[in-house]
Amino acid sequence: MDVLPVDGASVSAMSGPRERETLYASDKIAARIEDIQFSLGEGPCFEAFASRRPVLVPDLPQASVQEWPMFAATVNPLPVGAIFAFPLQAGAIGIGAIDLYRRRPGWLSAEELAVALEVVDVVTAVLLGVLLGEANGTDGLRGVLSPGREQVHQATGMVLAALGVSAEEALSRLRGYAFVVDRSLDEVAEDIVSRRLSPLELGR
Repeated sequence: MDVLPVDGASVSAMSGPRERETLYASDKIAARIEDIQFSLGEGPCFEAFASRRPVLVPDLPQASVQEWPMFAATVNPLPVGAIFAFPLQAGAIGIGAIDLYRRRPGWLSAEELAVALEVVDVVTAVLLGVLLGEANGTDGLRGVLSPGREQVHQATGMVLAALGVSAEEALSRLRGYAFVVDRSLDEVAEDIVSRRLSPLELGR
C-alpha cells in the first residue's frame, strides 16, 4: 500500500472455493470485501485464483460483471471504486490471491501494474515459506488461520450429514441461507455449530 495508489489490501491462502482463508486485511473495507467473497463463493479473488490471471476492474460500480454478479451487487454499498485481484502462485501451484482496492475508480498505470506484480511476487514467496513451515515462528498455517473458517467446515459437515447431500451442495446451502438472511457465512456456521440453528432449516 505504501508503493501503490490503493486504499486497502487483503491476502488469502486458497486451494479452491471451499478452502480459503483470509490471512491479512488492511482495514474494515478490505475485510468486508473478503467476507463477502467467502460468503458467496465468488468474486475477483476466486476468478484470479481459478484463471491464474490478474482481474483488473477499474470502475466497479459501472462494471458489467457476469462472472460474479452477486458479489458486485453486495459490495455496491461499500466505498469501492476499483478492485484489482492477483493470483499468488508458485510455478503451476496456486496458493492464494491478493486483492487491492481503491475508493475512486481508475486504472493502474503500466508502471504501477509492474510494481503490483513485484509486490505479488514478494507476497507469494513469504506465503509459500509460511505454508512450508519455513518462516520463523510458524508451523504451516497453524496459528494463522482464524477459528471462523474451521466452524464453516464443521457446519458444512453437519449440513452434509443432516441432509444427505455432497460437501459442495452443503456449502452452497450455507451460502444461500446466509445470503437470504443477510448474514455472513461465518455467523450462520457458528449458529449451526452451536445448535442455535438446525441444519434441517437449510433443506427447506
